[in-house]
Amino acid sequence: MIIFSATGITKSYNDIPILKNISLGMEYGEHVAIIGTNGVGKTTLMRIIAGIEEPDEGIVAFNKEVRLAYLGQQPELENSDSVLDSVMKVYPQAFALLRRYTELCSLLDNTSSRSDISAAQRELREVSQKIDSESAWNLESEAKAMLHRLGVRNMEERIENLSGGLKKRVALAKILLSDAQLLILDEPTNHLDADSAQWLQDHLTASPKALLLTTHDRYFLDAVAHRIVEIDRGKVISFAGNYEYYVERKALIVANEEATAEHLGNRLRKELSWLAASARAQRKKHKSRVEWVRKLQDHHAHLRKATETKNIKIEVGMQLAGSQLIDAVNISKAVGDRQLFQNFTYKAAKGDRIGIIGPNGSGKSTLLNILAGELQPDTGTVKFGSSVRIGYFRQESSDIAPTLSVLAALREIAEYIDTGVGRERFLTAKDMLQRFNFSPHQFGTLVGHLSGGERRRLGLLRVLMSNPNVLLLDEPTNDFDIPTLHALEEYLQFFHGALIIVSHDRAFLDRTVHYIYAFEPDSQGIMCIKEYPGNYSAYLEYKELQRQHKHMASAEKVHKSTSNNTATVSSNISSSKAPLNKYQRSKQREHLEHSIASHEQRKAELEQLLCSGVTTDYKLLQHYSDELAQVIEELDVLIALWIELASDDT
Repeated sequence: MIIFSATGITKSYNDIPILKNISLGMEYGEHVAIIGTNGVGKTTLMRIIAGIEEPDEGIVAFNKEVRLAYLGQQPELENSDSVLDSVMKVYPQAFALLRRYTELCSLLDNTSSRSDISAAQRELREVSQKIDSESAWNLESEAKAMLHRLGVRNMEERIENLSGGLKKRVALAKILLSDAQLLILDEPTNHLDADSAQWLQDHLTASPKALLLTTHDRYFLDAVAHRIVEIDRGKVISFAGNYEYYVERKALIVANEEATAEHLGNRLRKELSWLAASARAQRKKHKSRVEWVRKLQDHHAHLRKATETKNIKIEVGMQLAGSQLIDAVNISKAVGDRQLFQNFTYKAAKGDRIGIIGPNGSGKSTLLNILAGELQPDTGTVKFGSSVRIGYFRQESSDIAPTLSVLAALREIAEYIDTGVGRERFLTAKDMLQRFNFSPHQFGTLVGHLSGGERRRLGLLRVLMSNPNVLLLDEPTNDFDIPTLHALEEYLQFFHGALIIVSHDRAFLDRTVHYIYAFEPDSQGIMCIKEYPGNYSAYLEYKELQRQHKHMASAEKVHKSTSNNTATVSSNISSSKAPLNKYQRSKQREHLEHSIASHEQRKAELEQLLCSGVTTDYKLLQHYSDELAQVIEELDVLIALWIELASDDT
């Protein structure tokens, strides 16, 4: 069944056409991802479909039975609401009933008037019945659980006090909790740490709801999308498959275009040679033949332009690095009474390629600020070499004046850079803009008229234009299109300085780093920075092996605890070399049933603690989370042993 059909959508801003005669439709259950370079109109198209913007031309016809929810890059929430109230308001009637129920309970606790008590009790019964009919009793716990999974801990914080990233996570929780059949999500993984992004990926992959989204996260795209829609050169091209399928098909299309361009080029050279044989001969040619060649020239030029813009070439030079760049020795930093990290030592060297990961709020950006010299550590020292030149790309690129033109914004940094190699050793600001996919007609465009992704791309280019030998990148992939990510990855392949990246983008980390620094709690629950060799996938493999070893240790512990203190009985449960008699099996099952009940009770207690919002202490929450994982592992082993014993009696 069709959800919507958008036909002939056209939209312009400041007389610049963004969308031209675009048509798109979706059916129930479809997961569609829109991709394309920054500025082609992905967000604009989704806002038009969501009914937030009106097209200049065209129409969006919606199934009247469909409810939709839209997540923008800068979601709008009521500043006066608490985090929890904001999410629960997705069901306004149920929210009002629950709040009234709480008020009536408070009234009963604080009044002695018989008439007031009688009236309150009567209304309380009515409200309770309505809550039952709305199936709303679990709304608060579901909202808390959703927020917790997305990394939001303080349920009572007011929206106005939240950062932009936290607001987006609250808005995402609200949408995921809603009963909408169509979710329209603009960069949903922005501001999520890797664990939350993985959870969201798994949640949406299994969701029967229809999804229309745009994201730069290639792993996320590959797992979630059933269909890829690319906006390219004013046209919509649909690929019925995931991102991997799109990449394969797109490569064939580009190869065919390049082959066609080469073939036309050969024919064109022959025709031009033939036409130029002599002025007299050319005058005698049929006008149609001359016109045909002109059309051939135009078509060839169009194909060349199409194929040449597929890959962005970045040829930025690098300042030579000395023996000392950044020496951070035994540094520590706390915020209030919360220790972010302590006794951390890092000495930057040429060729370093480090990815920093960890939960939101753990201190990753704070660490970068210290390494950039913008923040002092509480203890320890940070020294900078005389030749160090730091390029720092922050999460928020708000330092570019909106009244500057694109070209002027880059010339603020440098007129040209010295790449140190080749005949095109000196690259001007215009050269760099074109290599970074800014067309000449955009050079005079005001920064304030650029899309969010284009401003971020210009901000990154300003950092690279400074020709650094130390690059600090804080969530560099947010709001970037995929061609820009490919370009940045290509640049980083040839960057020989020290590279330190804070990112949740798993694909980007896999392609760019050789070492992972992870913010993780130690055995005492104290946050520290642990080092792991390899890229992000290698880190995940190590953590999985660690989990398996822990699982095996838990299994061994459970075997010992359920074997009546004899290794022989524990071994017999699994090996059957000396089968237990009926009485022994009965006692074992009884013991296991007690252990299973105890573990299930503790599991429920921990889940309640994590979802209740009673504590916001990060260390305590992490401790509860680790204990919950261990309890679940031990519970799995206990149940497996119980099933094995039960099967022996059948």
